[in-house]
Amino acid sequence: MSNEKQMVGTEEESREFFNVVSCKKWVLASNVGDHSTTSFGVSSHTTPPEKVRILSETNPRVEGLSCHGLPSQQHRLDVGGSGSFGTAPFKPQDADYAIPPLIDEVEALILARVPRSKYHNFCSVNKRFLALLKSGELYKIRTELGIKEPSVFVSHYGEDTWWEFDRQFRSCRKLPILPSDTCFTTGDRESLCVGTHLIVSGKEMEGVVVWRYDMEANQWSKGPCMINPRCMFASASCGSYGYVAGGVGIASGWKAMNSAERYNPNTRSWEPLPDMKRKRRNCSGCYLANKFFVIGGKDWDGNDLKCVEAFDVEKNTWDLIPDMLEADWANLNNPSPPLIAVLANQLYSLETSTNELKVYLKKSKSWKKLGVVPVRADATSGWGIAFKSLGDELLVIQSSSNEFAGPARICTCCPDPNAEELQWQVLEHGHTHPTRFIVNCSVMAA
Repeated sequence: MSNEKQMVGTEEESREFFNVVSCKKWVLASNVGDHSTTSFGVSSHTTPPEKVRILSETNPRVEGLSCHGLPSQQHRLDVGGSGSFGTAPFKPQDADYAIPPLIDEVEALILARVPRSKYHNFCSVNKRFLALLKSGELYKIRTELGIKEPSVFVSHYGEDTWWEFDRQFRSCRKLPILPSDTCFTTGDRESLCVGTHLIVSGKEMEGVVVWRYDMEANQWSKGPCMINPRCMFASASCGSYGYVAGGVGIASGWKAMNSAERYNPNTRSWEPLPDMKRKRRNCSGCYLANKFFVIGGKDWDGNDLKCVEAFDVEKNTWDLIPDMLEADWANLNNPSPPLIAVLANQLYSLETSTNELKVYLKKSKSWKKLGVVPVRADATSGWGIAFKSLGDELLVIQSSSNEFAGPARICTCCPDPNAEELQWQVLEHGHTHPTRFIVNCSVMAA
């Protein structure tokens, strides 16, 4: 995620954009000499000799444009930005466009560059924009352009509501209600983001189920179920796949499992992976150096595991790494799974007993302490703490077990393993209502 491009736009830019798109058609100038070019400088030929800008007599930006094409009145042409104007008559028929397919293509290219946090506003523009959003075409274009904008999805205890925050936590959007039963809402749940899908696994009355939120369609759907339904498992995603391993399930008599599988968002299905060498539950996962790491947890007999397993995607095999995880749970009662995150190809850990941030040094195969994180993970044995990578920053969120205690504490940091002191930034929440205990937190980059 260190190579992500941040989509940042000011309110003025957003207002100007919506003033333009509300016209439903951008201006296309064609047949200038032997070449054609759009008002955005995108040519239908290889090298246009000049750019042509069409300006309305009444308003040089958008007034006078119709929903069906250009108005029948005459328009001034600014040739090559020289200030020399001529006139050219236009008729309202769509057939007068020299290359009509270019209109929608340019429109999609522009919308794909708009911050994704603004996409929900497009639904009220017109039906065509809504259909474009649901088609998933904008997300395909963003992938091709290498544009990724992280969003944070949060779910609180006892709620069937998920919230989406932008990177700065300045805007918040409520997702559609997850139509699960009460057992799912109040029980343990695990979540991960794969592509534009938010996957949530938990127990309903009928057993372990998976719910999938589709960002493109803005709706929840049940399934597909895992090959081996499970809870309390490790998970991680690399963009194209989502990996899960370990946990407990009916197949194991609710004891630790060693099976693993991955989710393919393109086929919306689960694919089996080789079994791990150890059975484990209450473990954590991350994706690092083209490998899926499963860290910590407890074995079949409930013993703590300090060994780590890494699934090599290319070799399709598991490697056992003994004593990679330092034990920091000795003085904790019922500790949470390890709090880990990967940033700039570095593995970081939040030690719940001391609230210290550590980085794993690959060469020496040891952990280095970087300083104290401004949260009290020790107060809840790590539960209710979100520790994630967010773009080029580490994100830490501490919620309260008391719903009347106030909003969550949100901090970000760009850690430097060689720095003497960490610089943490406390973000303003932007929402004053109390934040209940966080059960799930996942980051989507799309």
